[in-house]
Amino acid sequence: MTAVSEPSDATTPAATTNGAATNGAAPIQVKPGRHREATLYHALAGAGAGDGRTLAQLRQAALAAYEASELPVWRRSGFWTTSLQSLDLDALSTRPSPLPDSVPDVVTRTLADRPRAGRIVQSAGSVVHVELNPELAAKGVILCSLEDAFSEHGELVAPWYSKRLTIDRNKLEAANAAFWTGGAFLHVPEGLVVEDPFEIVYAIDSPGVAQYGRTLVVGAPTSEFRVHEYDLAEDFDGQALHAGAFELYLQDGARCRLAQVQDWGQGEVFDASTRFVGVGRDAHCHWLPSLLGGHLVRQHLELAVSEPGGDMAFRGLFFTEEQEHLDVFAVDLHETGPSGGDVHWRGAATGESRASFEGLIQIDPGAQQTHTYLQIHSMMLSPKARVDAIPSVLVSSDDVSASHGGTVGELDETAIFYMQTRGLDRPAAVRVIVEGFFEPLISELEDEPLEELVRAKVAGKLAAAREDIEAYATSR
Repeated sequence: MTAVSEPSDATTPAATTNGAATNGAAPIQVKPGRHREATLYHALAGAGAGDGRTLAQLRQAALAAYEASELPVWRRSGFWTTSLQSLDLDALSTRPSPLPDSVPDVVTRTLADRPRAGRIVQSAGSVVHVELNPELAAKGVILCSLEDAFSEHGELVAPWYSKRLTIDRNKLEAANAAFWTGGAFLHVPEGLVVEDPFEIVYAIDSPGVAQYGRTLVVGAPTSEFRVHEYDLAEDFDGQALHAGAFELYLQDGARCRLAQVQDWGQGEVFDASTRFVGVGRDAHCHWLPSLLGGHLVRQHLELAVSEPGGDMAFRGLFFTEEQEHLDVFAVDLHETGPSGGDVHWRGAATGESRASFEGLIQIDPGAQQTHTYLQIHSMMLSPKARVDAIPSVLVSSDDVSASHGGTVGELDETAIFYMQTRGLDRPAAVRVIVEGFFEPLISELEDEPLEELVRAKVAGKLAAAREDIEAYATSR
């Protein structure tokens, strides 16, 4: 199957993907009318903004794009529409946290007290806590705010910042590039192996916040390490925004296990984020996002093998509930070969939630001897929930193997009956089936505290939707 970009039926900003249209030129011109589509579902494909401009120049260009565009509406014709038109962006602010080292309660309440290599926490618009194992600091590891990294480690930051992330595809992407504060920077030096994870935490503990999280991670040649990102919020009344940008670059022979846990709670939190991982020569990345909550979430997740011998495992899971809306675009990009890839996602939906997943394998010209596979499996647990899944392949080389598959299912009454004959009541049987559905991916985290956190969040969602799930199962 080939992914085909559909044309928009209304006007969009006349911006280029590398930001050149805003580099010292006149502001982008936008025709009057409602903005219908800010970006098509396609890979970034190397079109970054890092073209030698300074941070100030990139911010200026992003500001021009921000002022020229409207809140985005993503649409996959015939399947789903993701609109941010209900977000009152003008009512939100990037206010800093009032106190230094004031880690929000949701962070201490959610995350286990466990061995870690380091931790950086951003609350609203400020970094409020940074810690780094002194032995690792002595070996050259850098973990600090991105703002401090630009002023203190510019030679390490400048070659990588926004190398592959764009700044002008839509208003919130531009807002992140123009307005980000705090941020996180991690550099692991050449040849260093770090067993315990680095934790990067973005937290929102009150409404009215516009948080523009910006993360840059660089793994030097033959380094080996783990990164865990947590996106957390308290339950509150009112709107808040997280517009994130994440980029990780693995140089020759580097290896990273990257995990993300997102749970924005029961508040009206909007999340529109772009994440990019670049895998260098003979490098490897295992990436597993767990998307477990948010009023409206739109994620562009792209993992690119950029040099020969690169390999990756791209895993992911999602669970939506109540009125939540989730829109995921996951890209397995191969820019050269030989390379390997394996993409496996699983998701579930309860209540009246909407979960939409599009997975794309893209193999560029010249990426010969690429071998990859994409699969998406999902489960509907409510009569009003909806899950859409589009796996697709776009191949421009002839010596490759690439395939995809997907399933959407419901609870298996035969399996429930079998478990009841073994002594489980019906709710326990349903819980075991759904938890078992996610377990093959959760176990791949290979980190016991992280696995237990994800299992607990899945169990909590099942308990909250128990009556809805039971009514649906018995009605069929």
